Amino acid sequence: MILFPYGSTMAFVTYPPIRAVIFDIHSTLIDQGSAINWLDAALRSTPHNLTIPERAELTEFLDRIWEGARISDPQSLRDLSFADHERIFHELLQTGPGVDPTLATALYEVMLDVWQAYDDTVPTLQALKAAGIKICLLSNAGVPIRDVLDRDGLTPLVDAVVLSYEVGYVKPDPRIFAAALAAISCAPAEALMVGDSGRDDTGGVELGLRTLIMPRTWGPVHGLAAVTRLILPN
Repeated sequence: MILFPYGSTMAFVTYPPIRAVIFDIHSTLIDQGSAINWLDAALRSTPHNLTIPERAELTEFLDRIWEGARISDPQSLRDLSFADHERIFHELLQTGPGVDPTLATALYEVMLDVWQAYDDTVPTLQALKAAGIKICLLSNAGVPIRDVLDRDGLTPLVDAVVLSYEVGYVKPDPRIFAAALAAISCAPAEALMVGDSGRDDTGGVELGLRTLIMPRTWGPVHGLAAVTRLILPN
Protein backbone atom coordinates (compact mmCIF):
# COMPACT_ATOMS: atom_id res chain seq x y z
CA MET A 1 0.00 0.00 0.00
CA ILE A 2 1.35 3.40 -0.99
CA LEU A 3 -0.10 6.53 0.58
CA PHE A 4 0.18 9.89 -1.12
CA PRO A 5 -0.41 13.23 0.62
CA TYR A 6 -3.28 15.54 -0.26
CA GLY A 7 -5.90 12.83 -0.81
CA SER A 8 -7.77 12.91 -4.11
CA THR A 9 -5.70 15.81 -5.48
CA MET A 10 -2.65 13.59 -5.84
CA ALA A 11 -3.17 13.31 -9.61
CA PHE A 12 -2.61 17.06 -9.90
CA VAL A 13 0.52 17.25 -7.76
CA THR A 14 3.95 17.05 -9.34
CA TYR A 15 6.39 15.27 -7.06
CA PRO A 16 10.14 15.67 -7.34
CA PRO A 17 12.28 12.53 -7.59
CA ILE A 18 12.85 10.66 -4.35
CA ARG A 19 16.29 11.41 -2.97
CA ALA A 20 15.85 9.94 0.53
CA VAL A 21 14.20 6.96 2.17
CA ILE A 22 13.10 6.81 5.80
CA PHE A 23 12.77 3.22 7.03
CA ASP A 24 10.97 1.94 10.08
CA ILE A 25 13.18 -0.65 11.80
CA HIS A 26 11.20 -3.34 13.62
CA SER A 27 9.29 -5.66 11.23
CA THR A 28 10.49 -3.55 8.28
CA LEU A 29 14.26 -4.05 8.28
CA ILE A 30 14.60 -6.23 11.38
CA ASP A 31 12.63 -9.45 11.92
CA GLN A 32 11.69 -10.09 15.54
CA GLY A 33 12.40 -13.79 15.07
CA SER A 34 10.24 -16.73 16.05
CA ALA A 35 8.77 -17.09 19.51
CA ILE A 36 10.20 -20.62 19.60
CA ASN A 37 13.76 -19.31 19.21
CA TRP A 38 13.07 -16.58 21.75
CA LEU A 39 11.87 -19.06 24.38
CA ASP A 40 14.74 -21.45 23.62
CA ALA A 41 17.27 -18.64 24.11
CA ALA A 42 15.73 -17.75 27.46
CA LEU A 43 15.73 -21.38 28.57
CA ARG A 44 19.40 -21.75 27.67
CA SER A 45 20.09 -18.78 29.92
CA THR A 46 17.77 -19.90 32.73
CA PRO A 47 16.80 -23.59 32.41
CA HIS A 48 13.23 -24.54 33.38
CA ASN A 49 11.45 -27.86 33.04
CA LEU A 50 8.46 -26.92 30.91
CA THR A 51 6.09 -29.59 29.65
CA ILE A 52 5.33 -29.76 25.92
CA PRO A 53 1.87 -28.18 26.42
CA GLU A 54 3.39 -25.43 28.59
CA ARG A 55 5.99 -24.65 25.92
CA ALA A 56 3.34 -24.56 23.21
CA GLU A 57 1.06 -22.26 25.21
CA LEU A 58 3.85 -19.87 26.15
CA THR A 59 5.26 -19.79 22.61
CA GLU A 60 1.86 -18.90 21.18
CA PHE A 61 1.45 -16.13 23.74
CA LEU A 62 4.93 -14.69 23.14
CA ASP A 63 4.33 -14.49 19.41
CA ARG A 64 1.48 -12.05 20.05
CA ILE A 65 2.52 -10.47 23.35
CA TRP A 66 2.96 -6.94 22.03
CA GLU A 67 -0.54 -6.90 20.54
CA GLY A 68 -1.78 -6.44 24.11
CA ALA A 69 0.12 -3.17 24.34
CA ARG A 70 -2.34 -1.63 21.91
CA ILE A 71 -4.83 -1.73 24.79
CA SER A 72 -2.60 -1.28 27.84
CA ASP A 73 -0.34 1.36 26.27
CA PRO A 74 -2.21 2.82 23.27
CA GLN A 75 0.00 5.93 23.16
CA SER A 76 3.21 3.84 23.00
CA LEU A 77 4.66 5.54 26.05
CA ARG A 78 6.80 2.41 26.56
CA ASP A 79 8.87 3.61 23.62
CA LEU A 80 9.99 6.75 25.45
CA SER A 81 12.12 4.98 28.08
CA PHE A 82 13.83 1.66 28.65
CA ALA A 83 12.28 1.38 32.12
CA ASP A 84 8.72 1.81 30.86
CA HIS A 85 9.29 -0.65 28.04
CA GLU A 86 10.48 -3.33 30.45
CA ARG A 87 7.64 -2.60 32.86
CA ILE A 88 5.01 -2.93 30.13
CA PHE A 89 6.58 -6.21 28.98
CA HIS A 90 6.29 -7.76 32.43
CA GLU A 91 2.74 -6.47 32.84
CA LEU A 92 1.77 -8.05 29.53
CA LEU A 93 3.51 -11.30 30.44
CA GLN A 94 1.42 -11.53 33.60
CA THR A 95 -1.75 -11.63 31.49
CA GLY A 96 -0.64 -14.86 29.80
CA PRO A 97 0.26 -18.31 31.06
CA GLY A 98 2.08 -18.39 34.37
CA VAL A 99 5.80 -17.66 34.00
CA ASP A 100 8.39 -18.00 36.74
CA PRO A 101 9.95 -14.57 37.54
CA THR A 102 13.45 -15.76 36.65
CA LEU A 103 12.24 -16.98 33.25
CA ALA A 104 10.36 -13.71 32.73
CA THR A 105 13.59 -11.79 33.36
CA ALA A 106 15.51 -14.05 30.99
CA LEU A 107 12.93 -13.59 28.23
CA TYR A 108 13.35 -9.83 28.36
CA GLU A 109 17.14 -10.01 28.56
CA VAL A 110 17.50 -12.18 25.43
CA MET A 111 14.72 -10.56 23.39
CA LEU A 112 17.03 -8.56 21.13
CA ASP A 113 19.34 -11.55 20.66
CA VAL A 114 16.78 -13.23 18.40
CA TRP A 115 16.01 -10.11 16.37
CA GLN A 116 17.89 -10.11 13.07
CA ALA A 117 17.97 -8.21 9.81
CA TYR A 118 15.95 -9.66 6.96
CA ASP A 119 18.12 -11.23 4.27
CA ASP A 120 17.19 -8.44 1.86
CA THR A 121 17.85 -5.56 4.27
CA VAL A 122 21.59 -5.07 3.71
CA PRO A 123 21.41 -5.50 -0.11
CA THR A 124 18.59 -2.93 -0.26
CA LEU A 125 20.45 -0.38 1.85
CA GLN A 126 23.64 -0.97 -0.14
CA ALA A 127 21.83 -0.40 -3.44
CA LEU A 128 20.24 2.82 -2.23
CA LYS A 129 23.51 4.09 -0.76
CA ALA A 130 25.38 3.33 -3.98
CA ALA A 131 22.79 5.34 -5.90
CA GLY A 132 23.29 8.37 -3.65
CA ILE A 133 19.95 8.03 -1.86
CA LYS A 134 20.00 9.33 1.71
CA ILE A 135 18.79 6.85 4.32
CA CYS A 136 17.31 7.49 7.75
CA LEU A 137 16.09 4.82 10.16
CA LEU A 138 13.09 5.89 12.26
CA SER A 139 11.68 3.79 15.07
CA ASN A 140 9.47 3.73 18.10
CA ALA A 141 11.99 1.99 20.33
CA GLY A 142 12.15 1.63 24.08
CA VAL A 143 15.05 -0.81 23.79
CA PRO A 144 18.73 -0.35 22.82
CA ILE A 145 18.03 -1.14 19.19
CA ARG A 146 21.26 0.52 18.06
CA ASP A 147 23.00 -2.61 19.36
CA VAL A 148 21.09 -4.68 16.80
CA LEU A 149 21.89 -2.22 14.00
CA ASP A 150 25.59 -2.38 14.87
CA ARG A 151 25.62 -6.16 15.20
CA ASP A 152 23.92 -6.75 11.85
CA GLY A 153 26.01 -4.20 9.95
CA LEU A 154 23.27 -1.67 9.24
CA THR A 155 24.74 1.38 10.97
CA PRO A 156 27.46 2.12 8.38
CA LEU A 157 24.89 1.96 5.58
CA VAL A 158 22.64 4.78 6.82
CA ASP A 159 22.97 8.53 7.22
CA ALA A 160 20.92 8.94 10.40
CA VAL A 161 18.98 7.05 13.06
CA VAL A 162 16.07 8.73 14.86
CA LEU A 163 14.61 6.90 17.86
CA SER A 164 11.55 7.80 19.91
CA TYR A 165 13.23 7.59 23.30
CA GLU A 166 15.96 9.97 22.11
CA VAL A 167 13.75 12.67 20.57
CA GLY A 168 10.76 12.42 22.93
CA TYR A 169 8.08 11.69 20.32
CA VAL A 170 6.49 8.46 19.12
CA LYS A 171 4.99 7.62 15.77
CA PRO A 172 2.48 8.55 14.43
CA ASP A 173 3.24 12.02 15.86
CA PRO A 174 4.27 14.12 12.83
CA ARG A 175 7.05 15.68 14.90
CA ILE A 176 9.11 12.50 14.88
CA PHE A 177 8.85 12.36 11.08
CA ALA A 178 9.92 16.00 10.93
CA ALA A 179 12.91 15.08 13.10
CA ALA A 180 13.85 12.32 10.66
CA LEU A 181 13.62 14.67 7.68
CA ALA A 182 15.72 17.25 9.50
CA ALA A 183 18.35 14.62 10.32
CA ILE A 184 18.97 14.05 6.61
CA SER A 185 18.24 17.64 5.49
CA CYS A 186 15.45 16.55 3.19
CA ALA A 187 12.11 18.11 2.24
CA PRO A 188 9.05 15.88 2.76
CA ALA A 189 8.21 15.81 -0.95
CA GLU A 190 11.67 14.41 -1.74
CA ALA A 191 11.47 11.46 0.65
CA LEU A 192 9.71 8.11 0.92
CA MET A 193 8.67 6.58 4.24
CA VAL A 194 8.72 2.76 4.37
CA GLY A 195 7.13 0.92 7.29
CA ASP A 196 4.95 -2.00 8.32
CA SER A 197 2.20 -0.27 10.34
CA GLY A 198 -0.77 1.47 8.75
CA ARG A 199 -1.18 3.35 12.02
CA ASP A 200 2.30 4.26 13.24
CA ASP A 201 4.12 4.76 9.96
CA THR A 202 1.63 7.05 8.22
CA GLY A 203 2.02 10.08 10.47
CA GLY A 204 4.27 11.82 7.96
CA VAL A 205 1.63 11.91 5.23
CA GLU A 206 0.24 15.20 6.52
CA LEU A 207 3.73 16.67 6.12
CA GLY A 208 3.75 15.69 2.45
CA LEU A 209 5.71 12.45 2.91
CA ARG A 210 4.89 9.65 0.50
CA THR A 211 4.52 6.41 2.43
CA LEU A 212 4.86 2.74 1.51
CA ILE A 213 3.34 0.20 3.92
CA MET A 214 4.75 -3.34 3.81
CA PRO A 215 3.01 -5.40 6.53
CA ARG A 216 4.98 -7.78 8.74
CA THR A 217 6.04 -11.01 7.03
CA TRP A 218 7.25 -14.34 8.38
CA GLY A 219 10.47 -15.68 6.96
CA PRO A 220 13.93 -14.40 6.05
CA VAL A 221 12.90 -12.06 3.18
CA HIS A 222 10.60 -9.07 3.58
CA GLY A 223 10.29 -8.05 -0.06
CA LEU A 224 12.36 -4.86 0.21
CA ALA A 225 13.26 -5.08 -3.47
CA ALA A 226 9.97 -3.25 -3.98
CA VAL A 227 11.62 -0.14 -2.57
CA THR A 228 14.51 -0.19 -5.02
CA ARG A 229 12.14 -0.86 -7.91
CA LEU A 230 10.15 2.24 -6.98
CA ILE A 231 13.18 4.51 -6.70
CA LEU A 232 16.06 3.33 -8.81
CA PRO A 233 16.17 3.25 -12.61
CA ASN A 234 16.13 -0.18 -14.23
